[in-house]
Amino acid sequence: MIGREFYVICDNIRSLENIGSIFRTSDALGVDKIYLCGISGRPPHHKISKTALGAEETVQFEYHRQIGRLIDKLKKDKIIIVALEQGKRAIDYREFKPKFPLALIIGNEVKGISKKILQKCDKIIFLPMSGAKESLNVSVAFGIAGYHIINIARPA
Repeated sequence: MIGREFYVICDNIRSLENIGSIFRTSDALGVDKIYLCGISGRPPHHKISKTALGAEETVQFEYHRQIGRLIDKLKKDKIIIVALEQGKRAIDYREFKPKFPLALIIGNEVKGISKKILQKCDKIIFLPMSGAKESLNVSVAFGIAGYHIINIARPA
């Protein structure tokens, strides 16, 4: 645990294997809770268990059909909403200085996070890409951003 509230919001993640990897990485990061939204799969499911390796049993999660309503609720609870997505408002994740409590939104593997949801976010961060591809796998991108967030949060 990092000693600060850290949540993950999965916005329409279609791959059950990605969900499993997100659970496993969340366990490693000490994430307080995963919010699974829209079409995101949820445990119990053998494909999630295959990649989560039991983390789906150690990390708390909730399902919410509508991410917009969840964000509104979290903002009322004074939780800072940060999206991991490319865009005009996005800043390089290495320049991001997290404040807690924080919820990190990771989006659909093909469509990303909708403009409507991005408008609700307090910050948008992105991972710079040097190759021909525009993005990384969502669970890999989450791992990179998540470790940055907890390493900044940890006292020296």
